Amino acid sequence: MKPVVNFKQNSSGWLLKSLILGFCLILFTTACQNESSKVLNEQNVPKIEGMVYIPSGFTTIGSTDGKVHESPPFEKEIDGFYLDKAPVTVAEFRSFLRATKHISEAEIFGNSSVFDFQQQQWILLNGANWQYPLADSTKAAYDDHPVTHISFSDAQAYLAWVGKRLPTEFEWEHAAKLGINSSQRFSWGDSLKTKDGYFANTWTGTFPSENTVEDGFLLTSPIGYFGANSLGLMEMGGNVWEWTSSVYQAYPHAEQSLIQKIKSAPIAYTLKGGSFMCHKSYCEGYRVTGRGQTTAESSLFHLGFRGAKDLK
Repeated sequence: MKPVVNFKQNSSGWLLKSLILGFCLILFTTACQNESSKVLNEQNVPKIEGMVYIPSGFTTIGSTDGKVHESPPFEKEIDGFYLDKAPVTVAEFRSFLRATKHISEAEIFGNSSVFDFQQQQWILLNGANWQYPLADSTKAAYDDHPVTHISFSDAQAYLAWVGKRLPTEFEWEHAAKLGINSSQRFSWGDSLKTKDGYFANTWTGTFPSENTVEDGFLLTSPIGYFGANSLGLMEMGGNVWEWTSSVYQAYPHAEQSLIQKIKSAPIAYTLKGGSFMCHKSYCEGYRVTGRGQTTAESSLFHLGFRGAKDLK
């Protein structure tokens, strides 16, 4: 007996399949057009003085051999954006204060956090601020050094004034990885130093008892002293930690103990880049995956910031 063919059912099935296939084709075509448009746009991005364009792409955030809050690694897509070539300097921040009459939070509080090298501990030092990092009126901050003792709101106020914003934690790491998901340990390569010298301003010697100052600096160093990475970005490791706009939190699928520890602590913001206080035995925060954190009102003698800007 020949099977009965239900042409109505078959026609409906083929129609449904055709509609689904057509819809998928439209989505695929649209995605390709968007991606092509993005690539075309990024090939013709306008230049902004003092900034570097970081191309869009996927970056592996985090590390398997770093601190516990850097793991587990995960992939993140980052849209293209501009990033300042260097942290904001003392001279630039002074211009902002003079133009706006802004008063930094450290000046309002009357103190700021400084590491006491003799006591080998952190202290709140009366009179310490962006202009006098060690509260010594005879030792003002150098104009070409990164400004420090800056709170989260101070950084945001400055950047609003110049039409920029803070980078996110993931944008900063994407830039440190050269916008191509570089596997280098540091933004400039895999070594902190060569026979010719250091690539960054960090703690040399034994932390925290002795800083041998082999890199030439006990505290901050002039912007650009140690050169730039292949994108032209300076101070992407060492010198000063930098504020990001990202609330500090555990990475996806992190250990529950870390998640609970962070949730139970006051809200803080992620810092990137490490500083002259970082040593490989302690934080080694100058690695591209290094992370720090502090609360918004905090101002520290090894913490600065740089600006970012969206591609319009």
